[in-house]
Amino acid sequence: MNKTFLRRLARACMLLAAAAIAPQALAQVYPSKQLELVVHVNPGGGTDVFARLIQEILNREKLVSQPIIISNRTGGAGTVAFNYVKSKRGDPHTILTIATGSFVTAISRADLDLGLEHFTPLAFFARDPQGVIVPTESKYKTFKDLVDDAKSQPEAIVCAVTSATGTGRQTLWRIERETGAKFKFVTFKAGSEAVLSVLGGHVPFTTENVSEAWAHIEARKMRVLAVTTEKRMPALPDVPTLTELGYKVEIGTGRGFGMPSGVPKEAVATMEGILRKAHASQLWQEYSKKNMYEDRWMGSAEFAKYLAEQRATQKEFIDSIGLSKK
Repeated sequence: MNKTFLRRLARACMLLAAAAIAPQALAQVYPSKQLELVVHVNPGGGTDVFARLIQEILNREKLVSQPIIISNRTGGAGTVAFNYVKSKRGDPHTILTIATGSFVTAISRADLDLGLEHFTPLAFFARDPQGVIVPTESKYKTFKDLVDDAKSQPEAIVCAVTSATGTGRQTLWRIERETGAKFKFVTFKAGSEAVLSVLGGHVPFTTENVSEAWAHIEARKMRVLAVTTEKRMPALPDVPTLTELGYKVEIGTGRGFGMPSGVPKEAVATMEGILRKAHASQLWQEYSKKNMYEDRWMGSAEFAKYLAEQRATQKEFIDSIGLSKK
């Protein structure tokens, strides 16, 4: 055996060893720099509150050794944030906070070039139910009151929602489809802003998350006419579901996280494990129960399948509001 062959053999062995060690090394050092949690709504919105809670859990439980910042990138019904994360292909330190309503609509639109292939689903934590919410002094005492009034004056009654494609808007669209009533809607940059517009008497009602309005509901400043859960919410036992009222409207904002595409699978597995621990934490469990979330953990693979299924069922909504033609 000549020396040249031995040198080549030694080099090949070193490369193979390095390749075997690299994934383990990445898992051990990741995250190696600041983590950026990207949020598509203004501070105070439901998605923002969710991101900041997870930030607190990761810090409190010492689940990561690097600093975590919240990056609010608003506009375009979430597309500003989604495009930003898309542009970070291969960077596992950029994490998108996902609210499924706006996100699934965006990945379902061919004109936006924001397909699911540009993202890496990480974890699903829970579903945040929607409600039909009015001020306490509202003339609408029941959901039927609201629908009957809307039928008597089509497109005259206004609903406050977070965006033209978010879960609040999708809830309103489903209500219109099921009841035959027609409403107008006005958009805000966060669910909290939509709720405040109703609380202040500027808009008659909202179909945003019950959690967004919960402090005002507890203070008896707002009422819930109906909820979008399968069964009545334990915290609101006297409030009917839309299903039991005879309308097929079961929907909610899924809360989860994703990364850009092209991220090393070792980093995905590591962050999925970190988020699983966050989901199991006492702080998350207490928060989830307090905010009446439909708690459900999904890892990366299951969440990816869930998003693909949601995208498939989103077409009717997109077609009906004319987005598929743009």
